Amino acid sequence: MRDVRSDPELQELARRFVRPDRRYLRLGGSLRRLSAVERATFVRDLAQAAHEITPAELGILFEGGWRERKTAAWLVAVAHRTEFRDLIGRLLLASGGPYAGAAYCVALARFGTAADAELLAAYLDHYLSRPDLDYDQPIVLGTLLYLDGVRGSESASRFLAPGGPWDRWLEARAVAALDPDDCRQGMQHLCAFVDETAEAFAPVNDGRQQP
Repeated sequence: MRDVRSDPELQELARRFVRPDRRYLRLGGSLRRLSAVERATFVRDLAQAAHEITPAELGILFEGGWRERKTAAWLVAVAHRTEFRDLIGRLLLASGGPYAGAAYCVALARFGTAADAELLAAYLDHYLSRPDLDYDQPIVLGTLLYLDGVRGSESASRFLAPGGPWDRWLEARAVAALDPDDCRQGMQHLCAFVDETAEAFAPVNDGRQQP
C-alpha cells in the first residue's frame, strides 16, 4: 500500500481527484443529503474527473488508502471501466481496510454481469461464515439482490434460504435482524446516482463540455 503522506505522486492524484469538495466523504449515503444545486455541481465535477483520470492514475489510487480506493472505485463505476473488475473483486475479498467496500460494490453493480455476481457471491461464501468479522456483508448481499433484480437471476437465493448462511450469520452475531431488501434499496439509490453521473460523463467523454 502506498502512503499518501509520503508519496508525492499519490499526493498529487489525491489533490486532483479525491479531496475536491470533500469528494471522498460525500461518495456514499451522504449523497442523499445534497441539495439540488449541490447535487448538480457534484455530478458534473465527478463526471469530469471520471473523464480526466487515466487507467494508470486509477491504478495508483487503488494502491493508496481507503480514501483513494473508495474514490477510484466510484470513478471506475461512472466510466464503466470493466478492466478493473478483477482488481476490485480482489480488494473486496481481501477487506484490507475500512470504508471502501461499498464503493467496490457500486462498481460491480454498475458492471452488472454474471462475473460481477460471482465476485459478490465469493465474498459472501467467505464472510458469512465469519460472524466475528463485521465487514461489508449487508451491502454485498444487497448488491447481489440488486443484480438479481436487474439480471433476472437468483444468485442471492442460496444465502437467504431459511436457516441458511445469512440467518446463521445474524444469529451468531446476536443482533437485530437486518432486512436484506433494505440493503438492496440502499444499493439501488447509489446506482441511480452513478447512472445520473454517467449520463453527464457521456457528453464530456465525447469532447462536448457541459454548460
